Amino acid sequence: MNKRILVTGGCGFIGSEFVRQGTQRGYKITVVDNLTYAGDYARIKSVEENISFYKADITNREFMEHIFNKEKPQIVIHMAAESHVDRSILDATPFIETNIRGTQVLLDVSKHYGIEKFINMSTDEVYGEISDGQFEETSPLSPNSPYSVSKAAADMLGRAYWRTYGLPVITVRPSNNYGSWQYPEKLAPVVILKGLNEERIPVYGKGTNVREWLFVSDCVEAIFLVVEQGRIGEIYNVGSGQEKKNIDVVQAILGLLGKSEGLIEFVKDRLGHDLRYSLNSAKIENELDWKAKVSFEEGIEWTVKWYVNNMDWVKDKVDYLHKYWERVYAKDFS
Repeated sequence: MNKRILVTGGCGFIGSEFVRQGTQRGYKITVVDNLTYAGDYARIKSVEENISFYKADITNREFMEHIFNKEKPQIVIHMAAESHVDRSILDATPFIETNIRGTQVLLDVSKHYGIEKFINMSTDEVYGEISDGQFEETSPLSPNSPYSVSKAAADMLGRAYWRTYGLPVITVRPSNNYGSWQYPEKLAPVVILKGLNEERIPVYGKGTNVREWLFVSDCVEAIFLVVEQGRIGEIYNVGSGQEKKNIDVVQAILGLLGKSEGLIEFVKDRLGHDLRYSLNSAKIENELDWKAKVSFEEGIEWTVKWYVNNMDWVKDKVDYLHKYWERVYAKDFS
C-alpha cells in the first residue's frame, strides 16, 4: 500500500477522487495536471500535504522525464484527457494533441523508466452506440465523435505498447461517471446549476439517449482493485448496470431541487449523438469481486446536495460557461 503512484489529470473530476482515496489508502501520490479549464487544484487541496504536485503538460516529454526521474513512480494512472464531446465537435485539435500525443509520451517515458503497471483510462464511448445488448471487452471499437476517436486511439496505443514492448498496460473502460466536483459542462451539474438559477435547461433531441450512470467513488474503487489485482494486458469494463434516459436524469434532478419541469427546453440534437451505451461488467465482477455500491437514486441525491452546498466553487466559472453554452446550443461549430 506504500507504492509510489503517478496520477495524470489528478486535478480532474475522476482523477481527484482517485488522489483523495489514494492518500487514505496509504499510497505515495504524485499528481501531474496542466490545470486547463476543467482542472482545479481545489479538488485535491484537502490532501495537498500528502502528495507531490506538478503543473505540467503531458505532451512535454522533457518535463515528464524530469518528473519520472525525480519521483520514481512504480505505477502510472493515466487519466489526463480532454473529455467533453461537445468541445471535441467545436475543435478536435486539443483532443488529438492531449489524448493521443500525450498518451504516447507517457507510454514512452513509462517504458524507459520500467513502470510496474500502467493503468490506461479509456471510456465506454470507444465502443460506439448499441441499440440492444451490452458491450464486452472483446467488442470491436467503433467510436463516433472526435472525442471518442481520440480516446480509442489512446486506448489502442496502450495495448500496442503492451503487445510490442511488453509495457505492463491494463485498460479500464468505465461508463458515465457523476458525483461531486464534476465540472459544470456535464449533464448532471448543468441541470443542477441551471435549475437553481431558474434558467432554461437545454436537452438534446427528445432526451431519449441512454447512458449507464456510475457514481465516481464506485469507479475509483474499481480502479484501485485493478491496480492491486488486475492482470497485465487485460481490459476491464466498469459499469453500474444502471441505465437512464437523459430526460429521466433531468427530471429526477429537478424533482430533488423542487423545480418545475417547465424549465426543460428540447434543442436540436448533438451532431453524431450516440443513442445508447451499455457495458457488460461481468469480468471485473467475477475476477476482482467488484460491483457498484451506490444506486442512482442515492448518488444523484448526494450529488445535488453537494452542489447546493458548494455553489461558491461554481460561481467563478459561470460567466465563461454561459458563453460556452450559448455557442454549443446555437450549434456554432465554425
